[in-house]
Amino acid sequence: MRILSVNAGSSSLKLSLLDSGDQVVARRHVEAVGGRFDAGMVTDSLAGLPAPDAVGHRVVHGGREFVAPVRIDEHVERRLRELTALAPLHQPKSLAGIEAVRGGLPGVPEVACFDTAFHATLPDAAATYAVPEAWRRAYGLRRYGFHGLSHAYAARRVAGLAGTTPARLVVCHLGAGASLAAVRDGRSVDTTMGFTPLEGLVMATRSGDVDPGMLLWLAERTDLTITELSRALEHESGLYALAGTADMREVLTRAAGGEPRAVLARDVYVHRLRAAVAGMAASLGGLDALVFTGGVGEHAVEIRSLAAAGLGFLGVAVDDDANRAAVPDAEITGAGAPVRTFVIEAREDLEIAAGVRAVLG
Repeated sequence: MRILSVNAGSSSLKLSLLDSGDQVVARRHVEAVGGRFDAGMVTDSLAGLPAPDAVGHRVVHGGREFVAPVRIDEHVERRLRELTALAPLHQPKSLAGIEAVRGGLPGVPEVACFDTAFHATLPDAAATYAVPEAWRRAYGLRRYGFHGLSHAYAARRVAGLAGTTPARLVVCHLGAGASLAAVRDGRSVDTTMGFTPLEGLVMATRSGDVDPGMLLWLAERTDLTITELSRALEHESGLYALAGTADMREVLTRAAGGEPRAVLARDVYVHRLRAAVAGMAASLGGLDALVFTGGVGEHAVEIRSLAAAGLGFLGVAVDDDANRAAVPDAEITGAGAPVRTFVIEAREDLEIAAGVRAVLG
């Protein structure tokens, strides 16, 4: 079965065509124009490719209803649109990707694969916010978690590399967006993102955790609107706010030169990352394996080194030579360290393909 994996992001539509052996036949990127995907550009990008037997779409939010991949029909698509209120910045892009690709591949079966689904196994203690029950019931307020396709793939892949499924695994998906997942015996039991992808770690342009009282203080005492606060937390915070750039490579280069803002940005990022890994390990009752994935996780040698240097009390240590030379997928565990550490390429396309096959057979 040839499967077209579709990953709709904020600025581009990433298309990967995989053959029956999960080898990539072709990749295409379609840039968004005015925040939308041009149907003609998508059709042109698909032209000349072998016809896929099925299409798998990354959909950011599945709510409480969709906890596994599902074939898209009119009912499913309508429900996905109704979930837009839970992810107003992300769900419309997923839906736009579905529409754009369908126009170029009419009649081809489509499957939705959800970023939230991997975290459907969170226990109530990890998923519940301590806010009024009436709010939780009326508005669906709970911790959903995101990056589930990446976390799920990394958990499966590390089992293959390690020769067994780690009982207690922490996956660090570090990219422009970043989150951790605590994975026990292959199942997510905790994660750093919550009701929205804004919670948790410091990210490229997102703040991560902040004191909600600070936001209330700003709303009450300044002329900042809700829209302005939202835009600032999503697009003007994180590394960008601290260092003036959202690019971790540039942050590390400037920090190496002693630039104070870049040093602060690097140190805040690593401080939050170490604390979050420790929190995930606490949810697991210990740690057997640690995985770095995503653009920063795969390529930022210094971030991996600095993070590990503060996690020795958990049994984490990396081999400096192996860390510097690591090309995903690789193990970088230090000699004698009881916790195994890996660098794994983020392959959401493979997880999507697995979901499509599970649904369509």
